[in-house]
Amino acid sequence: MAPIRAAALAGHFGRDVERSVEKIVGIIEQGHQRGIDLLVLPDACLGGYLGDLARPDLEELPPALDEDGPELAVIAAAAGAMTVCVGYTERAALVRYNAAVCLTGDGVLGRHRKVHQPAGESLAYAAGDRFSAFDTPVGRMGMLIDYDKTFPEAARTLALDGARIIAALSAWPASVTDRASKLANDRQSRLFDLYDAARAAENQVVLLSSNHTGVTGSLRFLGQAKIVGPGGEVLCRTRDKGGLACCDLDVDAEVDRARRVLRHLDERRPDTYHSPASKEITCVSPS
Repeated sequence: MAPIRAAALAGHFGRDVERSVEKIVGIIEQGHQRGIDLLVLPDACLGGYLGDLARPDLEELPPALDEDGPELAVIAAAAGAMTVCVGYTERAALVRYNAAVCLTGDGVLGRHRKVHQPAGESLAYAAGDRFSAFDTPVGRMGMLIDYDKTFPEAARTLALDGARIIAALSAWPASVTDRASKLANDRQSRLFDLYDAARAAENQVVLLSSNHTGVTGSLRFLGQAKIVGPGGEVLCRTRDKGGLACCDLDVDAEVDRARRVLRHLDERRPDTYHSPASKEITCVSPS
């Protein structure tokens, strides 16, 4: 696979779907001018995210869209040869999912429904039930949404399915229980960066992390879009401001170099990994 120019966005998106589509199309057009091959937009960039994570207002949820609706068709047409990951609320029969699609002008390449749900999100969305990688013009990749990246098994499943690129789309806020006066000092800011680096390094893959900025309801979002190399090194980032984290990289060369001596996926010992769920667990206090 040839080297690519990859980008992850930090930006603010509200509940106005039409305005969001226009904004996304504009970002894609600017991306074409910059020669971007892969663009990862935030979770819920079509229609916005919840305004309260613990107690979402079920009368004021983000608008739900059809998976084959006109909004995604417009974005796909604008994408052309560019591979674009987009987050939105998906309407499926009588339920709603926090969902993401990866698409080009040829159509949808992959889909994901958020599996792990924090706090009260399960009141607003149904949970997805799988992680799977898919082929794209920029290589085999997979997607995570928000809280999914907290769980090592999620990214590991994608890597074992052949993903060399993971797109982590987020609407990740500062702490809702112990918010710091500055975003840079917030514990969720530290965790957001930690999970990005850990998921990339432990699987020896390239990870593109996008996120919202600004405020929606009671949530203040972190920004901090970045691209992380397979050694856990941050290649480019936006910090807490809106913008595009963009860099050129040869994904196959980076991944192959990281796996030249230590090959985490090949050197696993699944025969030794046993769940303690059925065993009694004794907690010992430190002396």
